[in-house]
Formats: sequence, C-alpha cells, structure tokens
Amino acid sequence: MTVGEALRSRVEAWVAHDPDPVTAQEARALLAAGDAAALVDRFDTRLQFGTAGLRGALGAGPNRMNRLIVRQAAAGLADYLVAHDAAARERGVVIGFDARHGSEDFAWDTARVLAARGVPSMMLPARQPTPLLAWCVTSLGASAGVMVTASHNPPQDNGYKVYLGDGAQIVPPADTEISRCIDAVGLDVALLGMDSPLIARLDAAIIDRYLDDAARVRLSPHTPGAVVVATALHGVGGELLGRAFERAGFARPEVVAAQQDPDADFPTVAFPNPEEPGAMDAVMQLAADRGAALALANDPDADRLGAAIPTKRGSWRRLNGDEIGWLLAEHILSRTSGSDRLVVTTLVSSSLLARMANAAGVQHRETFTGFKWIARTVLDHPSLRFVFGYEQALGYLVAPRPLDKDGITAALMLAEVAACAVSEGETVEDRLDAIRAKYGNLVTAERSIRMAPADAAARVAALVASPPTHLDGLAVVSVEEFREAGLVRLWCDGVRLQVRPSGTEPKVKLYGEAEDRDPAPLLDALAGFLRT
Repeated sequence: MTVGEALRSRVEAWVAHDPDPVTAQEARALLAAGDAAALVDRFDTRLQFGTAGLRGALGAGPNRMNRLIVRQAAAGLADYLVAHDAAARERGVVIGFDARHGSEDFAWDTARVLAARGVPSMMLPARQPTPLLAWCVTSLGASAGVMVTASHNPPQDNGYKVYLGDGAQIVPPADTEISRCIDAVGLDVALLGMDSPLIARLDAAIIDRYLDDAARVRLSPHTPGAVVVATALHGVGGELLGRAFERAGFARPEVVAAQQDPDADFPTVAFPNPEEPGAMDAVMQLAADRGAALALANDPDADRLGAAIPTKRGSWRRLNGDEIGWLLAEHILSRTSGSDRLVVTTLVSSSLLARMANAAGVQHRETFTGFKWIARTVLDHPSLRFVFGYEQALGYLVAPRPLDKDGITAALMLAEVAACAVSEGETVEDRLDAIRAKYGNLVTAERSIRMAPADAAARVAALVASPPTHLDGLAVVSVEEFREAGLVRLWCDGVRLQVRPSGTEPKVKLYGEAEDRDPAPLLDALAGFLRT
C-alpha cells in the first residue's frame, strides 16, 4: 500500500496548520516512512462528535485527539451556541480539564478559539474533577460547559465532554447539529491570546461553593463517621474528596498514598477504572489493614464511584454498580418523604430500584443507557422532586445538581450509609442482606466482547432478525429491541439478558439479571452466540 497523492496532500495540509510540533512531527515521520496504513487510519476519517463529545487516542490527524481537532471542535461549538442561544456571548462557557496528557493545552485552546468568535469563557482553577465543572454550568448560568477528560480510559486517550446550559450532557439532535458546525470549520482556526479579556480565570471561591452544596447531601448529619479509606487512582479527585468529607463533618479518609497525586500515566493500575479487576486491590488492602468499614475509589475524573466492603468471612469484596445503587437508594428513600419524589435508572441497570420505588410510593423512571438520559429524564419532569439516579457503570447522582454523575457526593452518601450501619451495630453487608430480604434476591452479571464499533453495532442489530432459540439449554421466549438505545433485551426462563454496543469503547456489552440464580451461564452462552 503506497501513499497516494490525495492522502499526501491531506496530510501536508494538516501538518501546515497543526500547532503542536509533536503531532506535526509524527505525521511527517509517517509520510517519510511511507506508512500508508497508519496515515489512512489517522487521516481518512475523523473522530465523530456525538453525545459523548469526542474521545480517542492522542496523535496526529483528524482521527486522533490533538490540538487542531480540539480547535475545530471549539470553533464548531461556538458557532452552534451563537446560533441557538441569543445570550451566548454574555453567558459564556465554563471550561475544566483533568491531568491527562494534553488536557491543559486543549482547555486553553478552547478558550482562545471561543474568544476569537466573541464567546467568553471561565476557566476553572487548575486541574479539577468533572463533577465540579458540571455543577458550575448551571451555578454560573453558562451557555455551555466543556470538560477535557477521557474519564477512565487508558493513558493514551483524551476526550472532550460538552454540557449545554441546562447542565446536562448533550443528547440528539444537539450532538448532530454541533457535529455539522464542526465539520464546517476549516483547518485555519482563528484564536486570541491567553490574555484576552474574554477569558476569565475562576478562583477557589467556586470550589468552596461546590463543597457547601456537597455537604448538604447528608441525610443523617449527626451520625459520627465510620472508618473509610479511599483512592483517587492517580486522578484529580483526591483533594476535593478529602475536603468534601471535612466540609460534611467526616474525617478525611485515609488514602492510598501511591495513587493520590494526579499522574497521566496511571503507573500502579493496568486500567484506571474501579470496575476493572485489580484496580481496587491497593485500597482494599489498606482497608483491611485499618479495619475500615468501607473502601472507596473514584475514577480519574471522579465522576464515578467504586466501593468495597468487608465480608462475614473476613475477606474484602468489590461491590458491583447495582449493589452500590441499592444501598444509596434505600438510604435516601428511607430518609426522605413525599409522593412527588422521583428516582431514575437505566435499561441495563437492575430492576430492583423499581421495586424499591413502588414500596416507597415514589415515582420511578427507566431510561436509555448513559447518564445524559437520566439528566434528560429529570429535566423532562419538573413537577417531580428528583432524589436519586444511578446507572450500574458506577454512576450516581444523590443531589439535584450537577445533572451528571458525581463520584464526590456519592462517596459522601455511601460513607453515611456505612456510618449509620456502624452506629446501629451493623455492617454494610448487613444492609445489603436486608435489602435482598425485603425486595428480592436479584443477581446481576456482566460480560463484554471486544470488537470494532461497526461490527458491534451489526452483531447487536442482527440479534433481532436472527436471535438464538436456546441458550444454555433453555428456550429464548421473547426478544425486544430498544432501537433508540441500540439495545436488545431477551428473556430466557425468567432471566433478563441485554446486549448493546458500548458508546465509548470498542466492545459489545452484555448484562444479565435473575432472581435467586446466577445469570452468568446464560450470558456466556449469549456471548458465544455473538462471536460466531
């Protein structure tokens, strides 16, 4: 495969406008080596802006995260805002960034491009977690918010998450409209200097305001704290979590020192996601050493929360995302009142929350996968009082704002669950046992299959047209498609099985739920069917 003239021209044009000497040199080196395959991968397509914004590997070309692609995204976002919000040039955009490679440059490039288009911006002070940025959007009355982060992705990735003025992540059709605006931006993107009067720098007062709000999530504020340990997994949430605990009346958790400071290379974990096996090993060991009641882990941008608890056998185990959701829901529903309360979860999360809501006499809604849809459901029901929302992928919202998952306030609430248990002579495991005894012993399991996004979408779509007749020797009795969610649900002898392509990773994800039985064997059989 040789480098054709059309491809060479595209690469040379990109390099001529690339402001980053590192990625420009990467492209030049690939040209000099005649590496057509690598160039096609980087330059024949581009990262698509969708409801998750942008996310991908760092590198040269329009199909990678780099400063030029970010400048184009910022220009397109500015054009969209000016066209859809008459006050965009007054309200401005609040911008935050984490500690990943390139994040600060991407954030400043965004502010400078917005300024050139007459849109002011407000930069958060230094590296901050995503929940703070999301909270700021509505608190500051901004037209939009941009968070530069790849959340829990591998070290070589970065991303660009966009919120609109209602405080929620973008959903269709806004994503498509912003994408069109980005596509209309050329390679020559105007920008102003960092000293532009249209770029404001927020100070620490905004963090204090967030912390004041965070402290208010406590529902049993006079209960003394239990022993809690935590890890930031080399992300940016460690300091804010500690301050939030103090502001809420708890002692700061003891932390895994080797994982406390931000480090874009995540040197002590293979994958910086509390869901991944091994990611919480260090904090569980610390918890065991300290006789803790609870171990917590935030992902690198602190919008997700993982947890582990001691068991009656003396060992420690990670809680799955649904179990954390059940604990938070039971705590909140038992300490709030009113039939106007609203709880929200997603299609792939456990159905136990619906049972809990019915028992408590509150409103329950189930929505598409992704926290943006939980936020949209809250916004769509202004007459109801939102009290809790969660998705099983470790995303929790225990306060009215921000309208996105918040691993800081969720950590406070889960610490209060542990504190209340200890004060009553119980453990968190006892609390879980009581929930299962009251509402039913629902057992959940998950699997994932790595495959290219196009293949993943095709395999899931094919399930509807040609589903399996039996799985693990049991008949498949119904198949239901949730087309807008890209999800297929199968029922097999009382077991609920669900399949969808991942929105952020090259995977097909599978979810199973059953009462008083393990759905994992049927999930494994379904995974085998998808692989064939």
